Amino acid sequence: MPIIKRRGWALPESAVTPERLFHQRRRFVAGLAAGPILMSAGALLAGCEEQDIKTASAETTDDPSAKLYPVERNTTYKAERPLTDERLATTYNNYYEFGSSKNIWQRAQDLPIRPWTVRIDGMVEQPFEIDIDDLLAKMPLEERVYRHRCVEAWSMVVPWSGFPLRALVDLARPLSSAKYVKMVSFSNPEVAIGQKAAWYPWPYVEGLTIAEATNDLAFIATGIYGKPMPKQNGAPLRLAVPWKYGFKSTKGIVQFEFTDKRPFSFWENIQASEYGFWANVNPEVPHPRWSQATERVLGLDERVPTQLYNGYGEYVAELYDGLEGEKLFM
Repeated sequence: MPIIKRRGWALPESAVTPERLFHQRRRFVAGLAAGPILMSAGALLAGCEEQDIKTASAETTDDPSAKLYPVERNTTYKAERPLTDERLATTYNNYYEFGSSKNIWQRAQDLPIRPWTVRIDGMVEQPFEIDIDDLLAKMPLEERVYRHRCVEAWSMVVPWSGFPLRALVDLARPLSSAKYVKMVSFSNPEVAIGQKAAWYPWPYVEGLTIAEATNDLAFIATGIYGKPMPKQNGAPLRLAVPWKYGFKSTKGIVQFEFTDKRPFSFWENIQASEYGFWANVNPEVPHPRWSQATERVLGLDERVPTQLYNGYGEYVAELYDGLEGEKLFM
């Protein structure tokens, strides 16, 4: 009889954030300059029309990868809250590429996601490009339920579909001298009008160490809630690293570059004193303009204590041994 060992990040089914709240998470980031946004779920839902919801939900049906979903859930990952309500999830977003307002999901529909080519280069055995659908065919797709903690002190639990980032690293065959993987998002200012704002350092760039990228938790998400990823949430590829603040989870990825130099990320470029390279969750290290000690759970309208590494410390803390001089929690 097989013995199932439950891991510390495994959450029961009921922990999944209601779907209607999920898609809206990046909308909060636009308020960073003004501090954390503390609206109630009811206030966030105000003004959402039923026809808008149906339209937003239907936008993923033209994705040619739709036939791949739903994928089998990895039962290691459980949750204990109900799924996010779909209405809020599909109409309340942040995606700076499409503007700084929160209601950008309609603009995001103009982004073409086919053809979509992913470039893998830098310190690898052989640089190459691969079509997104060819990449998906090579990857071991599964669903994982993860906690998600925004730097603005709110949280949710999301059922991501996708594949371990480690599988892509294996495909890339980086050289032993590579220390980081740099992820670059798309550039298309004719469609993504926010990219016409010259005061932002486009394109969006993020990065992980090789050790972080090959950690079991690091995940490339290609879908949510048993469907392809909506455009407003980062289709066709986005990062999910649940022990870090949400701004690390870059969207619309077109390039993975392996390098021996630490990437200078998008928000670090804008304000390094507030948004650093590591961005690991820590309730004891406040943001310069608000506390990180507690978080508001979307859909429940209550605050709960924030956990170190968002509760995943047992599995990732060793990644940072010997880095005591680093600002790991910015």
